[in-house]
Amino acid sequence: MVHTTRGIVLRTVKYGDTSIITTVYTALFGVQSYIVKGVRKSSKTSSGKASYFQPAALLEMEVHQNNMKHLQFIREYQWSYLYEKVLFDVARNTVASYIVELLQHAMKEPEANPELFYLTEEALKSLDKGTDAFAANLPLYFILQLASELGFQLLGEYSEVTPVFDLQEGMFIKEQPTHPYFIERQLAKNTSDLLQVKELWDLEKLMLNRATRKELLTAYQLFLSLHIHDFGEIRSLPILHEVMG
Repeated sequence: MVHTTRGIVLRTVKYGDTSIITTVYTALFGVQSYIVKGVRKSSKTSSGKASYFQPAALLEMEVHQNNMKHLQFIREYQWSYLYEKVLFDVARNTVASYIVELLQHAMKEPEANPELFYLTEEALKSLDKGTDAFAANLPLYFILQLASELGFQLLGEYSEVTPVFDLQEGMFIKEQPTHPYFIERQLAKNTSDLLQVKELWDLEKLMLNRATRKELLTAYQLFLSLHIHDFGEIRSLPILHEVMG
């Protein structure tokens, strides 16, 4: 059956001499793998078509969906949003790659999650338009929102009474726990501030330096790894640390 859906490209590999297999996070069906034939041909009709399937590309697609099959087929595709900066600016492309890799590690099942899809789509579009400060803070906001959308609620807020954030329990607490998985003081305060962000554009107002962002991202990835079995290593994280000021 043919359906129209928007999608976010997560990963693409070569298939045969002229085709590709692409993994796409779709609004309707969650994560799906598609075979796209002939896009790597060196002909006028195929020239440039493979560029549609770069990681983080935002597409509008007509797809054949058969839940009994592992590989689906894309009938038609076009940009749903054409980036101005993300695919060409090193820093923004690194942030987009990090977001895409997070999704691949965090989503173990194919089922749809429309709210997470729209959150990701809006984050990537805003990354394309936002300031450097916005781009630098976006990964922190996104990973916390991702955790929430996956059902790992982060409870409470920073205060003098609850100055410690327990990464294992996902909550602000009074004193250091007996295990080593926690952050405290300014890092806990920063986390509380990020959790209270209501509008994406407010991220550019958060004044965080490179060292703080690095510590926070490392802590948040630890949080996910404690709650998602076989979460694995995010390879784009060291590059993100390097390019983001």
